[in-house]
Amino acid sequence: MSSPRITVDESTGVAPFEQVRDQFADLIASGSLAEGDKLPTVRGLATDLQLAPGTVARAYKELEAQGLVTARSRAGTVVAPSAQAAEIALRHLADALAERAVDAGVDEATVLAIVRQALGDRRR
Repeated sequence: MSSPRITVDESTGVAPFEQVRDQFADLIASGSLAEGDKLPTVRGLATDLQLAPGTVARAYKELEAQGLVTARSRAGTVVAPSAQAAEIALRHLADALAERAVDAGVDEATVLAIVRQALGDRRR
C-alpha cells in the first residue's frame, strides 16, 4: 500500500493534530485504509508535514482512543482489527457534520435530508 496523502492547512484555524486525526478517520471510514494497514511513523509523517512529532503523536493517540488504530511497539501504528472501525469513523464524521451545520445555522431537517439524499445517490 502506498502512503496515504495527509496534508495540513494552517489557514483553516483547525489545529494540525485535528487535521491529521480527521484525515486518517476519513480514510478509514472510506475504506482507503483497511484493517491492518500501517500508518506512517510518527517521525516520518511529522517530517513530511513539517510538524513536531508530538503533534502527530497526539493525533495517533486520539485515533487509538477512538478505537480506529492500534499502536504496536515493533509493528508501528495500524488500522484497528475491528469490524466497528468504519462505524466509529463515521460517527466522527457525523460529529463534524453536526458541528458545521450548527455553526452555519442549518436546521436538523435540512441536514438529515442532505444525508438521506447522499445515501440514496450512493445506493443507485
